[in-house]
Amino acid sequence: MRRTTLSLAGALAFAATTAHAAEIVLVTSAASGIPALTEEEASQLYLGRRTTLSDGTAVTLYDLPGGPTRDRFYELLTGKNSNQIRAYWSRQVFTGRALPPREAKSADDLPTLLSNDGAAIGYLPDGQINPRLRVLLRLP
Repeated sequence: MRRTTLSLAGALAFAATTAHAAEIVLVTSAASGIPALTEEEASQLYLGRRTTLSDGTAVTLYDLPGGPTRDRFYELLTGKNSNQIRAYWSRQVFTGRALPPREAKSADDLPTLLSNDGAAIGYLPDGQINPRLRVLLRLP
């Protein structure tokens, strides 16, 4: 019995690690004219330091609701954890410097939002990309 419990615990830990390790991708509508982004450009956009692309095109950014994917996205892109990001955006909003990205209702809702706006950018786990979306940047 003890061996079965340990095996089950090990399998669950492996599954959680594997799911957590999925690549996160920045995406836009397949019909969008937004070019591929560098990590630096994406970081500047998602930290509100820029609101336009290098060619001057204004973009609309979308966040996923709070959770592991959102936390991992910000850690990979900006090096900040979820508490640091919340504090960062609180300061930005309070001082009037910037507004945070809009929040999608769910990861399932995001592809529709992006497809309806050619200037919109969001992020998803790699496994949730569909033909209506185009990858702008892959985060390991």
